[in-house]
Amino acid sequence: MDMPSPDPIVLSRKAELVSRLLQVLPSDAVIEDEMETRAYECDALTAYKCPPLLAVLPRSTEEVSAILRICHEMNVPVVPRGSGTSLAGGALPTADCVILGVARMNDVLDTDYANRVIRVQTGRTNLSVSGAVEEDGFFYAPDPSSQLACAIAGNIAMNSGGAHCLKYGVTTNNLMGVTMVMMDGEVVEIGGAHLDSGGLDLLGVICGSEGQLGVVTEATLRILHKPEGARPVLVGFDSNEVAGACVSDIIKAGVLPVAIEFMDRRVIEVVENYAQAGYPLCEALLIIEVEGSEPEIDAQLKLIREIAERHNPVEFREARDSDEASRIWLGRKSAFGAMGQINDYMCLDGTIPVSSLPMVLRRINELSEEFGLDVGNVFHAGDGNMHPLILFDANKEGDLELCEAMGAEILKLCVEAGGCLTGEHGVGIEKRDLMHVQYAPADLNAQMAVKDVFDPKWLLNPAKVFPLDASDTRRALQVAAE
Repeated sequence: MDMPSPDPIVLSRKAELVSRLLQVLPSDAVIEDEMETRAYECDALTAYKCPPLLAVLPRSTEEVSAILRICHEMNVPVVPRGSGTSLAGGALPTADCVILGVARMNDVLDTDYANRVIRVQTGRTNLSVSGAVEEDGFFYAPDPSSQLACAIAGNIAMNSGGAHCLKYGVTTNNLMGVTMVMMDGEVVEIGGAHLDSGGLDLLGVICGSEGQLGVVTEATLRILHKPEGARPVLVGFDSNEVAGACVSDIIKAGVLPVAIEFMDRRVIEVVENYAQAGYPLCEALLIIEVEGSEPEIDAQLKLIREIAERHNPVEFREARDSDEASRIWLGRKSAFGAMGQINDYMCLDGTIPVSSLPMVLRRINELSEEFGLDVGNVFHAGDGNMHPLILFDANKEGDLELCEAMGAEILKLCVEAGGCLTGEHGVGIEKRDLMHVQYAPADLNAQMAVKDVFDPKWLLNPAKVFPLDASDTRRALQVAAE
């Protein structure tokens, strides 16, 4: 994966940069030792690594502003980083960049139950947002599989979702306002603790912008009352295509479960050995959860059972108590870790129309045979957010490249089916060179024009999202104009 060559001028001014940063930050907030910076050389896409020039760990918006002002004046690239759980290389450094990590910025700043909002620093982990309000009967809805570790900053950058996004939406549907620091150090407030803002939808532009426009330091999030009750069911099928058709029929029937999760046999077997969740060893498994009052739950599950039975399920198991409900979810929440114990894998993130699930699952199996690489499918079926796990051997020469080629074909398939390259992992570097598949040159130019406004020097998160040929051309035109 190509990355730009480091700027020799920036490298030569490292000592000056460190000196200036230490004037605005405590000594433990600036990491310059080469061995220590290796902790920041990659995110969860570990196939690509590059230690940064420096890493800085601010504790406040004011410190972030001071850091960015210095880097802007010295033309130093900056890569914002939350918890480093990105699966698309979104926080991959360049050798001449400063990693700006927000992990120390994890305070709850304000909680307003009357208006159902919470304001937090964006280094706070996803799960701990719900943890801050759960005793009062509230929760924060987006729940990525990495929610124990991932930061709100990264969730905003990638517009993360999770198992329950079918009903509650992804981050953009639960984000109300941000404090953001521009590359030149200016602090701006966008949105807030109110239903909607007048004028341009800048909040919608920022959510999902992958650190290209600014560094989000504080966020106002929507919190919700916990539902009266919830109940999951396991439904097993004898083929992936039949399970996909069942999902499509549930959605077409107008039922709105809180979640519909999919696992194929490869994943089921690995998860069962790892977590002993009691899953049936069938070809495909759906976890469907509904919530509400007991009569509501019963009515929804009755309709779901009727739809499932049209597809001849090999098993339909309804949780009878909270312990059984926890066990049903245990395997799904353990899936990515369990698969990592048996092999290296690349986790994709294409999104498709739900009606295309049977066709896309069939084609993924065909691609698996063509490339000679196993695939495990585990994903958010209710909203068509695919997460095929392509298994490969990182120590086998050529296997990574083969895996990447197969991944590119799957992502192209998602676009051809009427979907898109990413649902919640972002573009980063993983899908950067596939952006031409989804977007015409005019579309990419429009997106890059937005970055021109927010980050005229193109110093924020370099070499991400936009294909290098397009972004290099854009930057050359800007330099010429200057």
